[in-house]
Amino acid sequence: MRNEPQRSRVPWLQIVLFLCTLVTTTVAGALQNGVDPLADPWRITSGLPFAATLTMILLVHEMGHYFMARHHGVKVTPPYFIPAPSFIGTFGAFIKMQSSPSDRRSLFDIGASGPLAGLALAVPAVIVGLHLSTVSPPEAATGGITLGSSLLLSLLTWLTLGVLPDKVNIIMHPIGFAGWIGLLVTSMNLLPIGQLDGGHVAYALFGRRQIWVSRAAVLSILALGLTRGWEGWLIWGLLLLLLGLNHPPPLEPEVPLDRKRKWLGWAVLVVFALTFIPVPFSFHETEAYHEHAFPTPSSPSKASRNGGPP
Repeated sequence: MRNEPQRSRVPWLQIVLFLCTLVTTTVAGALQNGVDPLADPWRITSGLPFAATLTMILLVHEMGHYFMARHHGVKVTPPYFIPAPSFIGTFGAFIKMQSSPSDRRSLFDIGASGPLAGLALAVPAVIVGLHLSTVSPPEAATGGITLGSSLLLSLLTWLTLGVLPDKVNIIMHPIGFAGWIGLLVTSMNLLPIGQLDGGHVAYALFGRRQIWVSRAAVLSILALGLTRGWEGWLIWGLLLLLLGLNHPPPLEPEVPLDRKRKWLGWAVLVVFALTFIPVPFSFHETEAYHEHAFPTPSSPSKASRNGGPP
């Protein structure tokens, strides 16, 4: 009997999850615009700018990992997207490595490629979104959810609008909001903890000493959760503790990084510092709340100003 060539399996589960996430993020974007999906289902399409931008950033991030893993001969799955009934419509995306990287060089390449690829799309999304956003004096701010700012976001705001975030009230356009989420995803993935992307980079740089970096980082974000008013860091820190702070070694851990990757590794840590947001979200009921923050379309009254070009 003649052997037939193996056909590559179509990743139907990943495709279905991606399409579901596209739907949930579109609904989330429409809700941000003040659309009632039940009363006016045809207007759900107004959420597409947000959904397309966010899912593309997540897809580019994960495909950066995927193609780099394939380049180094590591077995890896296509990305799994996670649809969610949340105000952004998703809990993110991930891939699964089904074999170990051969050495610290391949581990570094796989870990760094995703955040850098996603960042390359998130930055222009923020710039475009800022151009389309509504800018008003800080005293015009009202209560609601505000988005925290990072050093990079403050720089992009200054370069794009000529002002710093704490000097004005910015109602972010949905494309800019999706870019902001992309920056937040970049920073959270670059935490040098466990098997996060930053944990891969830290292990590649420091070897087994990465465990001390991991412990210091998780203690720092737990302290942030206790002192800076955003309890999300407590949840994230406890989750990372449950998942484990250790990083498994590659097959040949004694192979050191070359000089080029060492310099790039330190540059990745700088990217983490530039994108890190100490208080990603805050909630305010009065006008005296604007501090390095971008209001989001958190209610129908605000969303009506946020759904389209200013």
